[in-house]
Amino acid sequence: MTAGGSSGRAASALALGGAVAIGAMTAVQARVNGQLGVHLDNGIVAGLVSFAAGLLLLCIPVGLTRGGREGVRRLWKGVRSGRVPWWMLLGGACGALTVSTQGLVAGLLGVSLFTVGVVAGQTLHGLLLDRVGFGPAGVVAVTPGRLLGGLLALAAVGFSLGGDVLARAPLWMLVLPFLTGAGIAFQSAVNGRLGQRIGSPLGATFMSFAGGVVVLAVAASLSVVVRGAPSPLPADLPGELWLYLGGLLGAAYILLGVVIVARTGVLLMGLGAVLGQLVVSVLIDLVWPPASGPAAWQIIGMVSCAAVSVLVALPWRVSRSRRR
Repeated sequence: MTAGGSSGRAASALALGGAVAIGAMTAVQARVNGQLGVHLDNGIVAGLVSFAAGLLLLCIPVGLTRGGREGVRRLWKGVRSGRVPWWMLLGGACGALTVSTQGLVAGLLGVSLFTVGVVAGQTLHGLLLDRVGFGPAGVVAVTPGRLLGGLLALAAVGFSLGGDVLARAPLWMLVLPFLTGAGIAFQSAVNGRLGQRIGSPLGATFMSFAGGVVVLAVAASLSVVVRGAPSPLPADLPGELWLYLGGLLGAAYILLGVVIVARTGVLLMGLGAVLGQLVVSVLIDLVWPPASGPAAWQIIGMVSCAAVSVLVALPWRVSRSRRR
């Protein structure tokens, strides 16, 4: 076994661990934003509050570090010159969909059921984006292991929808998380490409949050016009500080994703995130049960399928010395 091969596997394992951490943070963010959406009775406004908090927090490292300022400067020059195409700026729109769906759905369905809907969209679109080479890792072959990993992740979704879940939850609540998962896969690929193009993961993350705030501001304004002002009014927002941690968690996992997606590819990062999401979401729902939660057999099936899906999708390689 060569030193280069050993260090490469160690780097891949570290990247996969980062993907699991992304999933864990996503699960916690889903419950936080879900509860904020319940408090405000408006998931879109809750998403705007979360994204705005994340953008304000990102202004600190962007403004105080030379790398952050240079990254934003290169981003601006790239947009003006056309070197950064417009589609590389769409990561924020997908992030806006994510936090809005969290605010609309996760507080009512619970994090586990929300997560498995995300799993389905993330897995299918991760396979597709890797196959066409849309992510920063380029074309990633759909190996039998990756395909089996995707199928097992979808099996976790099947377990989650057993019992009387469909009878207790309206169909639109299950479709929205699926679309969110597709958006997360696209966001990971786009933000990774943007980070490579401008040479700054922090600059790409800042752009993602800035774009998300713009999209959510428009969506929240339309929501207020149609539904009326949220309850309570913004001047009387909930006083529990933990309800505003969604923005911090979002900033952390988007930045981490920009860094590691070039190492793992979109699908493998998504599968690692699935494992972290499912395990942590189940723990959250066990400690803090939602109105509609999965049964014990569903929990065991979901986590088992997700764990095996990551293992079979890993790029296992046999060293030359062992094959001889």
